[in-house]
Amino acid sequence: MENSSCLTGRQWISSQEDFSTNETLTKINAIQQGHCMRCGARVYAKLPNGKFYCRDCIELGRIVEGGLLVRDLELAEFSRMKNGGLTWHGSLTKRQAAVSCELVKNFNQRADTLVHAVTGAGKTEMLFAAIAECISQGQRSCIATPRIDVVNELYPRFKAAFNTIEIGKYHGKEHHEPRLDQLTICTTHQLMKFYHAFDLLVIDEVDSFPYVENTQLHFAAKNAVKEDGVRTYLTATPTNDLLEKAKKKQLKILHLNRRFHGGLLPVPRELFFNRPFLLQQKINPRLLKEIDAVIKSGHQLLLFVPRIEQISIYVSALKNDAQFSSVIVEGVHAMDKNRLAKVENFRQGKSQLLVTTTILERGVTFKHVWVIVVQADDEIYTSASLVQIAGRVGRVKDDPDGLVLFCYRKYTKNIRNALKQIREMNK
Repeated sequence: MENSSCLTGRQWISSQEDFSTNETLTKINAIQQGHCMRCGARVYAKLPNGKFYCRDCIELGRIVEGGLLVRDLELAEFSRMKNGGLTWHGSLTKRQAAVSCELVKNFNQRADTLVHAVTGAGKTEMLFAAIAECISQGQRSCIATPRIDVVNELYPRFKAAFNTIEIGKYHGKEHHEPRLDQLTICTTHQLMKFYHAFDLLVIDEVDSFPYVENTQLHFAAKNAVKEDGVRTYLTATPTNDLLEKAKKKQLKILHLNRRFHGGLLPVPRELFFNRPFLLQQKINPRLLKEIDAVIKSGHQLLLFVPRIEQISIYVSALKNDAQFSSVIVEGVHAMDKNRLAKVENFRQGKSQLLVTTTILERGVTFKHVWVIVVQADDEIYTSASLVQIAGRVGRVKDDPDGLVLFCYRKYTKNIRNALKQIREMNK
């Protein structure tokens, strides 16, 4: 790496190039009192030589007992750009504008914020003013989200809105040298590579796996922000701990219960099945009828199934069914090496039916899509995930409604709570 300034605000293990002549570098023991100083996890695994190492963040490079963690604490210097480099010429609704103004105010007052807004409320656009305010002050901001798909969706939208700013995009599926970006968009795992870097950290889909209840990622998010930095959390389904912090006045909470186009959330339809959804590699005829109705309506279909191993069965059964012979069907899951391409194909309308798992439950926008959830009674579907899945539908102004179908064999508390939450948000 030629330019050490690219490492400002970053941390790395001592086996990597550390620019030892740089006076702004601080070196600490990577493992202290039995804990990893990069992710905060308790260290319990041992190498053959008897030394402890951290298994929780090993994908970022192995931290070993006796090793060093190098941090570049140099203060990044950026120019103060007029209007914060914001080149977006869109408009906000009155409700969106109120939230946007409060986010700017809270940033300047150094107050953390929870934005509780329904799916499709336009949370991305509401962030623009706060990001621009941060940039206009010559400061550094980051938007982190648990899912790679969300990073890939956010990046072009911010690139268009701030087209004079260098924006960094980092996640585990793309590898390039670090840059000194004034605006960074990354997965929450990438935050382990930063230390006291950001004046503003936005965590989108804060209740999403793998960030939710992950102490290592929470530790990384805390360390990535400067001591006087600000955190903003975005979600349609906030966790109890965030709501409790808001109740205790530890962070401010902003509500928005309408989508950007003013429409209501689609209320899911429920459909009881008394026979298995799959039998001898064939799809239940009743489910096939529902799938066929969506295709004939001219809408694309997201078909959610609870298990990765079920995807290939559904895809094969649909492709082998004569009534779907002209339909382009694909399946995608977290481990799929062609995951990004398949999602993009669906977004561009190159495929009509995408069988998927909960990796696409949130943070992605598809125009004119309808949704069927198979085995909605499976334990994998929490009430929050069912609400998020339902939120994929009706996200464009010219098609504000549509089908959300929960298929089940046993009515569960999570299904009931999801419907209750949606109806309450629609009031």
